[in-house]
Amino acid sequence: MTDRIQKWRLILGKPADPARKVELSGKEAELDRAVEALYDSNRKGGLGDSAPNVNRWLGDIRRYFPKPVVQIMQKDALERLGLYQMLSEPELLEELEPSVELIATLLSLKHVIPDQTKETARLVVRKLVEQLQRELENPMRQAISGALDRSAVNRRPRLREIDWHRTIRANLRHYQPDRKLLIPEVVLGYGRKERSLKHVILLVDQSASMAESLVYAGVLGAVLASLPSIQTHFLVFDTQVADLTEQVTDPVDLLFGLQLGGGTDIDRALALAQKRVERPTETVLVLISDLFEGGDAGSMLARMASLQALGVTIVSLLALDDRGAPAFDQGLATQLASMGIPAFACSPDRFPSLMGATLQGRNLSGWLSEEGIHPRG
Repeated sequence: MTDRIQKWRLILGKPADPARKVELSGKEAELDRAVEALYDSNRKGGLGDSAPNVNRWLGDIRRYFPKPVVQIMQKDALERLGLYQMLSEPELLEELEPSVELIATLLSLKHVIPDQTKETARLVVRKLVEQLQRELENPMRQAISGALDRSAVNRRPRLREIDWHRTIRANLRHYQPDRKLLIPEVVLGYGRKERSLKHVILLVDQSASMAESLVYAGVLGAVLASLPSIQTHFLVFDTQVADLTEQVTDPVDLLFGLQLGGGTDIDRALALAQKRVERPTETVLVLISDLFEGGDAGSMLARMASLQALGVTIVSLLALDDRGAPAFDQGLATQLASMGIPAFACSPDRFPSLMGATLQGRNLSGWLSEEGIHPRG
């Protein structure tokens, strides 16, 4: 019974026990202090102004809470307690647990971060970028190489091009059990990579509402750019358009080159993307935007139709993060759907599969159904 009362005291906080009849000691008391410092609305700046206090608090929450909760509490601390000043202290910044939300915050504040902290901020960003690359690189490589290598059947393969699994399956009926021998009457190989070179254009909305999608897009764009069979362009836009393809191989430089802000002109962005199209039927254009068009929506749709007519495959992502579909322009999403361009949100871990299906020329509706994703148009 005592344990249950203590748990409820921790959940409800100090106001639930004004007479302090429930005794907390050791770990429970420290945990209570860490939560109270952040969420007791009657206190202002509960962590104090000094670096040691904030350092101690950061250490406490990492000790008592799992990583996802730590990230949420850090975000709440920045917003509720006015701790943006911690971003001006390199030693505090180093203590923060990197998260996509934190990186988005750093990028949005990069112009006000003092010079002495900027290098530390880059180190924090690089730490998360490297973590995401480790998680996403192999799935992306496997999905892309599988899509391209199997896009055509090579019936006269060289030794290094033989698809052994497919060849064995095709010749199982010729297996001779007594001799334990498989006679390969048909030899099948992968399509030759030089015939499968694809062009991917990532066209990413850099308005502030898309900040987390931008972080993931930067990391995934770097992985795509590292693949020899993929020619990658990385364009970002708000009311202006910037080609950051030269920076895409280093996602940290790319992310710090962003200008998070307001305004959206998809039509202008598509105009630049159209100029980058060299082989339309071998090109996939991935638009990552909530579709709140501030430019000419009619011209934007006409440009989409023009790209389609040339043979460009277009993918419309409302978000590239783990949160699902954000607020978006339902009208434009519906119009895109009527053109055969479903608009949907995609989590980063599903993006490699999406790219593999798209590069294989699969119908996106089938892929969406398999993944249990519902288009929003």
